[in-house]
Parts: sequence; C-alpha cells; structure tokens
Amino acid sequence: MELVVKGMNCGHCEAAVQRAVKRVEPQAGVVIERAQGRVSITDATDAKGVESAIRQEGYEVSAVE
Repeated sequence: MELVVKGMNCGHCEAAVQRAVKRVEPQAGVVIERAQGRVSITDATDAKGVESAIRQEGYEVSAVE
C-alpha cells in the first residue's frame, strides 16, 4: 500500500505515523519518505483502518493512484 501523507515535517512526525500504522497492523513493514510525503506499507490488510489511524494523528492521507 502506498500513501501520500501531508504534514510530516520531522522525525517525530515520522514516528507518529509509524506508531499509527503499527497500532492497526502490528506486522506491517513501514517505509517513510518524509521529503516526498510518501509512506509505503507492506503486509497490511486494513487499508481504511491504517488511513484512519494516520488521520487521527493529525495528518492528511490519500492513496497513491
């Protein structure tokens, strides 16, 4: 799953996004490219849940088309 996450400005932001993903999908692999605003997630089955968890942290999220 590839997401565009707006508002990640620092390492704390990256950590918050990673924690949000892991709350929903503990087994998922997460790769964050902060400069591009992209988050790549592997082994996740609940896309809507992951997006919702990231939004709850205060970030705008959209799927990469």
